[in-house]
Amino acid sequence: MLRARALRLLAACGLLAVLAGCENSATAYRIDGGEHALVLVREQKFFWDDELRQAVLVSRLPACQKRIRIHPSSTVLVEMKVYAAGDGLWALHQGERWYLAGTAECRLQDWDNPGDQVPGALLGSFVLKDGAPAFVPAAAAN
Repeated sequence: MLRARALRLLAACGLLAVLAGCENSATAYRIDGGEHALVLVREQKFFWDDELRQAVLVSRLPACQKRIRIHPSSTVLVEMKVYAAGDGLWALHQGERWYLAGTAECRLQDWDNPGDQVPGALLGSFVLKDGAPAFVPAAAAN
């Protein structure tokens, strides 16, 4: 009985060690409070995975809210810049990829930005801050 309890405790500790290396985070750029936002979601299923699944949650409640999967990233957060791109549109730039998000119908798509032209004012970036993903407004980044 004591041996079975010890084995269960050891198995539980082993499971915690496996899960401890995984990332599961969500970080928001709030547009108009908490009901209008772009949220970067990062998920690592197993600690040995060298890629993380990523999604952007485009939300304008109560009208719509959608979670759209984007290209995976490395385990170290690659900065994602957020630009104002026009009426209800935001351009997201991560590494070599561009995305265009619209909150009128909560949509997001890959965007071929010819020449990597900046589409508008930089609003801020999703970055690692104190070891955790965070959205840092552009004014605070300077």
